[in-house]
Amino acid sequence: MYQNYIFDLYGTLVDIHTNEEKAYLHEKMAGIYSAMGAAYSKREWKEAYKQSCKKKKEAGKAPYCEIEIREVFKELFLKKGIHPEKGQIEVICQTFRVLSRSYLRLYEGVEEFFALCRQKGKHVYLLSNAQTAFTLGELKELDLYYKFEGIVISSEVKVCKPDKRIMEALFKKYHLKKEESIMIGNDRTSDIMVAKNSGVDSLYIHSNISPKSYTLEEERIQADYEILDGDFRKIKGLILK
Repeated sequence: MYQNYIFDLYGTLVDIHTNEEKAYLHEKMAGIYSAMGAAYSKREWKEAYKQSCKKKKEAGKAPYCEIEIREVFKELFLKKGIHPEKGQIEVICQTFRVLSRSYLRLYEGVEEFFALCRQKGKHVYLLSNAQTAFTLGELKELDLYYKFEGIVISSEVKVCKPDKRIMEALFKKYHLKKEESIMIGNDRTSDIMVAKNSGVDSLYIHSNISPKSYTLEEERIQADYEILDGDFRKIKGLILK
């Protein structure tokens, strides 16, 4: 059937819960910045972080533009006259992500599917609306990073699903053929729509963190294959021959 299996990450391969609103997170980040010479109170840091994210999103020209979170964290240092090194920003990004996260784990069946793909000579790729500064570390933490033959993340290309340009970036970078590829994801309005916009087959899996507030129009976005009970293990029977 297919040669290239293109996966979304969060809610498709990985079960995750984050909360960027919790007071503990902003208190710790303010403390870290202050210790590095950029003095912030908890409230001030939280507001500066939110405003920076908002302004960068508003400055994007594309309907589905993506910001680079590293620039946000760097800006918060510059506001206080501190010029951080690149390595310091990477540590700040990882620290923020870990503090905001409640759990991170693979869905049952993911490792088995990847092993079967290797056995059958299939190719696995990642196409994710995410921040590289957060995601690469989590892929390595889950021992997934080296299991992909190619990775494209929205923060790198400055555009996110369902804009077909992110899919085109993946196909161009790794020389893939549409007729040999399928997109697998848990969000109809991003994963399935980007496949439709790109002329690629798709599989929708309704997971525990799939968006639930669809309009009737969004509900009509149908994939070529669907798994509505969240059982990732069923994927191999549908699309891996």
